[in-house]
Amino acid sequence: MHDVLRVYIGFDSREATAYDVAKASLLEHASQPVVVTPLHLQRLQAQGLSERPYRIYRGSVCDVISDAPVSTEFANTRFLVPLLSQTGWALFTDCDVLFMADVAELFALADPRYAVMCVKHQHEPAEGTKMDGCVQTSYPRKNWSSVMLFNCDHPAHEHLTLSRINNAPGRDLHRFHWLHDDEIGELPSEWNWLVGVQPKPLNPRIAHYTLGGPWLPEWKESEHDELWLDSYRRYTSAG
Repeated sequence: MHDVLRVYIGFDSREATAYDVAKASLLEHASQPVVVTPLHLQRLQAQGLSERPYRIYRGSVCDVISDAPVSTEFANTRFLVPLLSQTGWALFTDCDVLFMADVAELFALADPRYAVMCVKHQHEPAEGTKMDGCVQTSYPRKNWSSVMLFNCDHPAHEHLTLSRINNAPGRDLHRFHWLHDDEIGELPSEWNWLVGVQPKPLNPRIAHYTLGGPWLPEWKESEHDELWLDSYRRYTSAG
């Protein structure tokens, strides 16, 4: 049993509404106290925790170290979670998720043998662009890092230093290059359902709108939009 659950959600200034709904859906279903922290790039930069250089190339934000475009402001700051949390278990999710179940059920799956636990997708994107027209990139273990349950006490995270987070290519971080394969545990696929990419599970726990969703200005109506919109309506009516 975890007394207070710690959840970090990526924050992107272009997707503030998605963040708000992700947080609201999380708290709506939670049976235990939860502390939610946004991974806000500008704040992390002001604290000296994020120092990666970026540049604009052909209208896209590019990570200079990775020599590749990034689709979100939290593309690499997610790996700061073990340093920010320091001890115990902590969850990271992208902001384009919808919690459809009690996050305490996810924390109950925590296995101390592992440094991190995630849904081990076998995802080879066919589309050339993703949300908001961003370039869709392909790399090993794609989407594994979009929902991560971190065991912050695991000794393997000693290799995930601030210097490494700020200087390693993003593709290496996203494929957990600081870990051995047997230090990565597997979560049930329902905890990171890729909406629009995979068929809807019988019992989805987290819906991940990895291709984008109704919060985007140019979004075209798609299957399963109503799940997110229902949560948005509850959030706005409660506020």
